[in-house]
Amino acid sequence: MAALRPVATRRCISTSLSRRSDALFVHRDTKYNNPKIQFEFTSDNLKKAQEIISRYPPQYMKAAVIPLLDIGQRQNKGWTSISVMNYVAKLLEMPPMRVYEVATFYTMFNREPIGENFVQVCTTTPCMLRGSTEILNTVCSHLGGIKPGATTGDGKFTVIEVECQGACSNAPMMVVNDDFYEDLTPATTKKMLDAFAKGEKPKPGPQSGRHTSENSAGLTALATKPYGPGEFCTPEFR
Repeated sequence: MAALRPVATRRCISTSLSRRSDALFVHRDTKYNNPKIQFEFTSDNLKKAQEIISRYPPQYMKAAVIPLLDIGQRQNKGWTSISVMNYVAKLLEMPPMRVYEVATFYTMFNREPIGENFVQVCTTTPCMLRGSTEILNTVCSHLGGIKPGATTGDGKFTVIEVECQGACSNAPMMVVNDDFYEDLTPATTKKMLDAFAKGEKPKPGPQSGRHTSENSAGLTALATKPYGPGEFCTPEFR
């Protein structure tokens, strides 16, 4: 009987579509972001960094990498360049790759330059259910029709869409630079953006008139002064 010949098989290889990303985990040198650009902390920021580093044992001073990157980002006009990362790595005596890993993992570190006012609109479920999509659309259209992730032509605003900022009870909300602006409507959103465009700073917090996150129908709990320690003890134990 003739020997069976193996049947030729063809291995199919599938590949996903190539997609560009505005937050790649690799660095590519540009004119504005390359290791040849010098960076070091100002004297005041260096003092802050040294004070933070002093909180840790010498063998664990690398634990200061996140606050030091934050200092560097603030000094570098809101974004973390490769030079900032390399400087922090040198200051903390750690391999640069370890700093790159941190800077590319945490979304609070901006890998590209941003505008003077960094607008982060929350679109997670609680905000979305209370109109965050309309707020995001209002921001983008009011700033000249830019899209999330873009910066206005005058460099005054960068807008991004973000996940939960932790102010769910005051949804919809957004963060501008370091401040929270809550209970937003399209009208109050436009008013705030106009103020920032003029170089003014609107009052942070709820824009609806309430002070924090109290119930819109009034207080339903803690309406009286809470009792203090020992108030209900018998006299002999006071």
